[in-house]
Amino acid sequence: MHNEEKIFPVGKDIPGEGHRIPRLLHAVMWWPVVLTLSCTGPQGTDNLGTVFRYNESKGIATLDPAFARNQTIIWPVNQLYNGLVQMDRQLKVVPCIARSWEISGDGLQYTFHLRQDVHFHNDPVFPGGAGRKVTAHDFVYSFSRILDPRVASPGAWIFHLVRPGNGFEALNDSTFRITLQQPFPAFMGILTMPYCSVVPVEAVNFYGDGFRNHPVGTGPFRFRMWKEGEKLILRKNEQYFETDTAGEKLPYLDAVAITFISDKQSEFLEFMKGNLDFLSGVHAAYKSELLTRSGKLNPKYAGTIRLTVAPYLNTEYLGFLVDSGMFAASAPLQDVRIRKAINYGFDRQKMITYLRNGLGRPATAGFVPDGIPSFSEEVRGYTYRSDLSRQLLKEAGYPQGEGLPEITLTTTSDYLDLCEYIQHELSLLGIRIAIEVSTGAAFRNNVANGKLAFFRGSWIADYPDAENYLALFYSKNFSPAGPNYTRYHSPVYDSLYEQALAETDHVRRTDLYHRMDQMIMDEAVVVPLFYDRVVRFTPVFVKGLATNPMNLLELKYTRIEKEDLP
Repeated sequence: MHNEEKIFPVGKDIPGEGHRIPRLLHAVMWWPVVLTLSCTGPQGTDNLGTVFRYNESKGIATLDPAFARNQTIIWPVNQLYNGLVQMDRQLKVVPCIARSWEISGDGLQYTFHLRQDVHFHNDPVFPGGAGRKVTAHDFVYSFSRILDPRVASPGAWIFHLVRPGNGFEALNDSTFRITLQQPFPAFMGILTMPYCSVVPVEAVNFYGDGFRNHPVGTGPFRFRMWKEGEKLILRKNEQYFETDTAGEKLPYLDAVAITFISDKQSEFLEFMKGNLDFLSGVHAAYKSELLTRSGKLNPKYAGTIRLTVAPYLNTEYLGFLVDSGMFAASAPLQDVRIRKAINYGFDRQKMITYLRNGLGRPATAGFVPDGIPSFSEEVRGYTYRSDLSRQLLKEAGYPQGEGLPEITLTTTSDYLDLCEYIQHELSLLGIRIAIEVSTGAAFRNNVANGKLAFFRGSWIADYPDAENYLALFYSKNFSPAGPNYTRYHSPVYDSLYEQALAETDHVRRTDLYHRMDQMIMDEAVVVPLFYDRVVRFTPVFVKGLATNPMNLLELKYTRIEKEDLP
């Protein structure tokens, strides 16, 4: 989910390429964001008040939560809608529209008791234009809509364990029940996903396909106007139901304004001119200007820009196609010794230091990243051991790499620098790597259809449970229908995975997770590169924009405090 493109059901790729920028002058004028911002939309000109402004360089395809499959959609959807539950900043599931809930002893029934003060946004689809109260029947409709094949939501997979027919029930207006076919301990985490937002049937029916650009939700902000490719405006929901710990109504902001500048260099320059309040991630367009080699904020911006760094549930990796029946090009990689030699053959810490300005943690444990509650350093991954790499090559019959066919690694342009670094390091051991750069759409299609023997990948958690990562290696999840892009198949692994799905005891389930993660490392199915970091740049006058390992953009607690302006 971030600066990412999801591959069903999850996964990411970032199309586009970075640009170098000229060194900027030290003096940067930060214009007060609290000045009047006017916009002309379908309903005229509004004085928006305090506005949080950010840019979405990849554009936004829809504002319908049924299609919230990537970060570009998830961020605005998170402002417009709510679900039964939500994730706090420590990844704990906490109440939202559901004030409380019970889970049956067998782990099959989830019963939610709804708040009585939640209303849909005011909209002409309702009598008198006033948004009506949300009921349990709205959740039956919204969740059933995700499963409706006519809707074709990419999130349909989240409810694959729900009992068919009557798995969603409104026991009364304020009590909603979900019944599963089998226990799934991570299910509460799934319910925090934007797919699980509540939507009104009146709006979906009235706007039809237009619901994508005329959203009606319950969130802290409501839809104001959207001129696609130029600007999206969200206004404060004056009837929003949540308050802060002091009892003050949320949100604090008056509006959110989103622009669609596609060029990252131009986006950065707009940020430096004070026209944007937020930059996300580390991009070649600005990393050398804003960051030191060690990943700290450039000292000349102290007092004007704030850098925030935190764990991010994203594992960057290289994947091997381990299904020998796919095509001959993968033949050298069917030997686990070659895969291990590649894993041992380069320095991950050096890669992070020089190519990512120190932002990231070398992936020397398992595939499951740090930040996940069940992450364990006891899972033994790979460190830089050129001696072991050479020994493995020799044992495989390729001393110093002699006779080893050239191996093609496919990537997109955004990760070319990482792949070239690995290419160079492995060449010193006699492992010849040819890099093939593919466009985003073609790359995703080839990965999903098993056409790449060796590919660059990344996995961003949909919910904070290790199962979301380990599902990539379950044989029943073979791509393109599922996320097992390596086509890994092990009856032992499958058995452990199925045991974990049914295990309600946290300690025993965590032990199963560790055993599965270790299997993937022992068989070198992937080359974990690094565990990512949430990296955010904001002007110092933006307050309350906290980070979280899911990299959600949560603006209901954000303030603009003009007294802190330079």
